[in-house]
Amino acid sequence: MAVPLPMQLPFLRTIRNAFDCDREDASCPSLASVGIEAFFETASFLGRLHPKARPERHGVELVRDIAYKNTGSRAHLLDIYVPRRSPAPRPVVLYVHGGGFRILSKETHWVFGLSFARRGYLVFQINYRLAPKHPFPEPLDDVCAAYEWVVQNAARYGGDPARIVVAGESAGANLVTSLTLATTMDRPEPFARRVFDLGSVPKAVWPACGILQVTDPERFWRDHEMKQVMKDRILAVCRGYVRPNGHQPDGLVLADPLVALESDTPVARPLPPFFLSAGTRDPIVDDTRRVEAALRKRGVPHQARYDEGEPHAYQALVWKKSAREVWRDTFRFLDQHV
Repeated sequence: MAVPLPMQLPFLRTIRNAFDCDREDASCPSLASVGIEAFFETASFLGRLHPKARPERHGVELVRDIAYKNTGSRAHLLDIYVPRRSPAPRPVVLYVHGGGFRILSKETHWVFGLSFARRGYLVFQINYRLAPKHPFPEPLDDVCAAYEWVVQNAARYGGDPARIVVAGESAGANLVTSLTLATTMDRPEPFARRVFDLGSVPKAVWPACGILQVTDPERFWRDHEMKQVMKDRILAVCRGYVRPNGHQPDGLVLADPLVALESDTPVARPLPPFFLSAGTRDPIVDDTRRVEAALRKRGVPHQARYDEGEPHAYQALVWKKSAREVWRDTFRFLDQHV
């Protein structure tokens, strides 16, 4: 029987699936997560109706739902934003969406793909398996597989595999930072081993407003007050990704890329340049400040921008002056290094 058109809309599917979920199942998302996901999916859907959101208006072709893993799962699909006005071979962006490792998708984050493509980047924007059903290291395993696929296939779409930027916000920032470490540190995890053996290090990293140490969420309120609702959200994000009482693979180094950067662990290959940005009202802004300090200590080229009074993931609010300015600075930085 055909599904009625309204129920094909992603935010309505999210709500429907929440009611169908067994609440006794530990992998079932919380109602709070469902509500947040439905809100952002609604906003994304409505934003996409605006004429300026149409890729073709900007000379960009959108190629949807290409498999980077042959599993038949939507979690292993990517979209490609091809800037037809930009000559090949084009610089490449692998974009990894945020959402606390638990929610959202490549569809909700179209504004990031389009923003990079308008500048002339060939953008590969991916889905990946989500927590809590799929905790660490499964999402990172997917991101590493997507990077491997992009390195091997970018040229088919007019991209230059020698000029890849890895980018993501929030949880996506964690994942692309860990991916970068996997390309530069000789790690034993099979997924890290695969990308290290490629011999391809990103030309630059764009980890925006990242949550970069998931094993110690209490650090955010240990020395200052934080509202309980925000504590609950941060705990849900971290404990959904790295389960405190569940089985974990040996080592959580790549779940906590911030800790790895702050450590004295050597890298086998030089770390690429980083562009960092966060708002001062973001409850997790201190992770960005710590990454900045760690990169400075390691002598890694980087630039950091903090926008006064801006919230988490303000980079997506492209109608705001601060968001437009952070994108301007992003592209200036990438022009220097990519």
